[in-house]
Amino acid sequence: MNRRVVYTRGGLPADVLTVIEEPESVAPGRGQVLIRTTAFSVHPGDLQAIEAYPGKAAQPVPAGLEATGVVEAIGSGMRLAPGVEVGGRVTVFPHPGAWSQWIVADAETVVAVPDEVSDEVAAQMLANPLTTVMLRREAQEHLAFGYDGLLVQTAAGSSVGRLVTGVCRFHNLALVNVVRSDRGAAELRKRFPDVPVVSTEHPGWADEVRKAADGRPVSVAFDPIGGKLAKSLLDLLTPGGKLVSYGQIAEESIPVHASTLLNKSLTLRGKNIGRWLSEASAERRASDVATAKQIALGLKDQFEVAATYSLGELANAMEHAVRPGKVGLVLVRP
Repeated sequence: MNRRVVYTRGGLPADVLTVIEEPESVAPGRGQVLIRTTAFSVHPGDLQAIEAYPGKAAQPVPAGLEATGVVEAIGSGMRLAPGVEVGGRVTVFPHPGAWSQWIVADAETVVAVPDEVSDEVAAQMLANPLTTVMLRREAQEHLAFGYDGLLVQTAAGSSVGRLVTGVCRFHNLALVNVVRSDRGAAELRKRFPDVPVVSTEHPGWADEVRKAADGRPVSVAFDPIGGKLAKSLLDLLTPGGKLVSYGQIAEESIPVHASTLLNKSLTLRGKNIGRWLSEASAERRASDVATAKQIALGLKDQFEVAATYSLGELANAMEHAVRPGKVGLVLVRP
């Protein structure tokens, strides 16, 4: 039997997700790959989609977009990514319904996993690194970035935040990290002792960012939170600066008046991995996936796992995935 995670209505994932059983997947058709899943990661975006699902579905909605596993069979007449073969380890993204023991995926979403990469890293090898690649490209569009301009990012202790820091350090790009607590700041300093960290736990945190910038203009800011914090980032930006919003953790809207954008000629840009998937050319996707794999190889220590659960512990896994102070992603092994 094949066990997979589904939901029929929106709500807290721990409450609405369920595991159903159905016959094992049939042989893959043309352009498809059959994968036996070994692990999948629980991303914040997965949980937001479940909570925001409108109404009630007539049929169960498959959960999850990313997983890693082993190729069991390959359909005929297709072009495969290098290294994708029967018995080989792969990661699939994006595949609606990735939270399943067996996956029949489109060949274009299947990527070979390097031998040096563990299952724990492979289960999060694409979504977060591709988000990092997307964000860096947004920053590089600013003429000052990489020269005198400085990057500020919030939620810097998150999985994406740590990868952004690692990539910036590798390319000698200046940044200041922002986290929400002194405890989180201390943890991040241990990881990246040469990168300034500021905690919003203090009322004067914005002045601390300016001090850490040491006279360099804040040309770009990354923010997955929104709300009042995003407004503070706009105030920090130099004239002509850009704020890239890539998440919606805060429930409130960004309280920004048009004059804030107009007087400093600021850019407020929204980006998410879904838009990347729909807008990027085949060549761009292939290039970005190759870069994502290099990030996984070069920054393996930053792919933290907060905990690993079985499918029978699904509710516990979902509760852990949203636990404050959690470091790393929650994994489930089907």
